[in-house]
Amino acid sequence: MNYWPLVGILLVVAGFALRMNPMLVVTGSALITGLMAGMEPVKVIATFGKAFNDNRIIAIVWIVLPVIGSLERFGLQQRAASLVRSLRGATLSRLLTAYLAYRQVISAVGLHSTAGHAQTVRPLVAPMALAAAERELGTLTGEQADAVKAMAAATDNVGLFFGEDIFIAIGSIVLIQQTLKTYGFDLTPFQLAVWAIPTAIAAFLIHAARLRLFSARLRRTAR
Repeated sequence: MNYWPLVGILLVVAGFALRMNPMLVVTGSALITGLMAGMEPVKVIATFGKAFNDNRIIAIVWIVLPVIGSLERFGLQQRAASLVRSLRGATLSRLLTAYLAYRQVISAVGLHSTAGHAQTVRPLVAPMALAAAERELGTLTGEQADAVKAMAAATDNVGLFFGEDIFIAIGSIVLIQQTLKTYGFDLTPFQLAVWAIPTAIAAFLIHAARLRLFSARLRRTAR
């Protein structure tokens, strides 16, 4: 058995440990792995090209990034924050709870890529959450601002994770189905999606409570 291709794993570990560019590390490691496996250099590059072409839908996200960057340059974050300041009933916990519900609903119908850290949290949700917190508490410290941003990102994670399993045409449902099948439980994707609904509701209630506790904790530290 040829163990030399495993050198690529060591290169990935070393590259990340040295804080090198992840794209260069992964690409270089893949090239080395292919060469160590006995593939010709041209064949390695051809394999890269075929994989990219087969999964080109993934590259669509790069089209969105320049649009988001342009919107931020022309004041999207400032306008979002200004909108929140103009709403009387907008509090930090209410804002993030509303986003949690929105994230779960769109994930449940298969639109999980229409929101996310790059698409909505950084340009919209985080600035709006900061503005809502400043309305309640006044000027935030650097540590408090970072905590608010982190909670905005965590809210997106919770909404996506517990919402997407309600949508039957997603990889996680297939993974759960196959795992349960090995233990003798033969369930359909629809059955799994239905039973994901109570879990999603419980996750919403638990995280909504966490948001209220987080907001209360911020108020205590601001005094």
